[in-house]
Amino acid sequence: MHRDSVSNYKVPQKSTTYGTVTVEGKRINYEAVAGTLVLKNKEDSPTVSMSYIAYFKNDDKGSDQRPITFIYNGGPGSSTIWLHMGAWGPQRVYLTDTSRTKAPYKTVNNDYSLLDASDLVFIDAPGTGFGKLITKKMGGAGDPKDFYGIDEDGDAFASFINKFISDYGRWNSPKYLFGESYGTFRSAVVANLLQGRYRISLNGVILLSQLLTYENMSDEAKAHPGNDLPYILALPSFAATAWYHHKLPNQPAQLEPFLKEVEHFAMNEYTLALNKGALLDSTSFNEIADKLHDFTGLPLTYIRKANLRVNGPQFEQTLLGTDNEITGRLDARFSGDAVDPLSEYAQYDPMDSYIDGAFAATFNNYVRSQLKFGDGMDYKVYGDVGPWDFRRRKGSGTYANVMPDLANAMIYNPGLKVMLNMGYFDLGTPYFESEYEMHHLPMPISLQKNIEYDLYFSGHMVYLHPESLKQLHDNVARFISTTH
Repeated sequence: MHRDSVSNYKVPQKSTTYGTVTVEGKRINYEAVAGTLVLKNKEDSPTVSMSYIAYFKNDDKGSDQRPITFIYNGGPGSSTIWLHMGAWGPQRVYLTDTSRTKAPYKTVNNDYSLLDASDLVFIDAPGTGFGKLITKKMGGAGDPKDFYGIDEDGDAFASFINKFISDYGRWNSPKYLFGESYGTFRSAVVANLLQGRYRISLNGVILLSQLLTYENMSDEAKAHPGNDLPYILALPSFAATAWYHHKLPNQPAQLEPFLKEVEHFAMNEYTLALNKGALLDSTSFNEIADKLHDFTGLPLTYIRKANLRVNGPQFEQTLLGTDNEITGRLDARFSGDAVDPLSEYAQYDPMDSYIDGAFAATFNNYVRSQLKFGDGMDYKVYGDVGPWDFRRRKGSGTYANVMPDLANAMIYNPGLKVMLNMGYFDLGTPYFESEYEMHHLPMPISLQKNIEYDLYFSGHMVYLHPESLKQLHDNVARFISTTH
């Protein structure tokens, strides 16, 4: 995009370049398109410009039937640089796992780009990336309330995908959604909309670090007394984190068998004890406290003071507290100095402090220097999308919950396959919570066979761990190849 067209958001823009990537030893030539699509309302007035970057394998015969995957991060309010530069794009930001890097940052060939299995479309949410709401002042009809909410956001993404496959002639391609974090929440809504409203059949929905209902979030547990599920479902991730940092009183040699023991305790003795509330006798209380100490490494006095209920932010602040350090929230393998060692809660996420600068710098350089797009424009890594409307248009309830959306999409299309990818050390969307939600989708039990589960020795952004990125690539590429 040239500078003289920067202010003209009402007109779709794009820049086309060409490149190569080597994926697990195989050289792939591709066409890259960086640009914007403009959505319009029923009166044909422009409402929003959404930015995207698409990669098409350009030496593949019958490309109109090649799989295509629509990819996005979450937030809500995040752009999609993370999955682009960390997981699936042809260039990947160079990181050294949990060690810090500093400028000048660099990108490297992504040995695990998903371009070998599918064409890729990275979509930035409304209000993020190079996109912009086209308001009345700009000659459009865009309004924040039409985009910054569960259903509104889903509408925008479904409309974008519908328009994209028309513009690029991809109606007959096998189609996939890949969402991370709130992007999994979005995927449930979008999958239901695409199939029910647009008659766009999906082959698969790929979820990374899933959350389908805020009711089960450990972060919110303290605000909702009487609902003990968040404590129960977060416990295995607490245990995994304590194991990683060697804080357990009796350190097991292997993680997975240990977690099976924790999961069983969480769903049985721990659940029964918490369900009794104030009726729990003192002997049982102390037995449960002892077990929680064995499984989390937290001090017994702290566990008892917490009434056997420790939420995520408290755990992050306390586990490494004797060293005045905190763990990461989204990836608890990371650690950092506590802002306030006396605080009840961790006040920042160390993972963010390790990676944010590297991702922002490398993407902004890459998109302008190699993709030839964005000259004179500002790329919003995070957009100002508040206040977000968590109310649903249909239905009621205190908590935002999209489990029915995903269930409806699977019922409507019984051939739809779902893949769930989870990191052991994710305290934001704990893996056991994700599994629990999938096991409770309101749909025929027979459809459960369409769901695949994969776990990784990493956190929320599984791809930050190099070995896990390879495993993630191989699992997702296999999933795509076997579902079309």
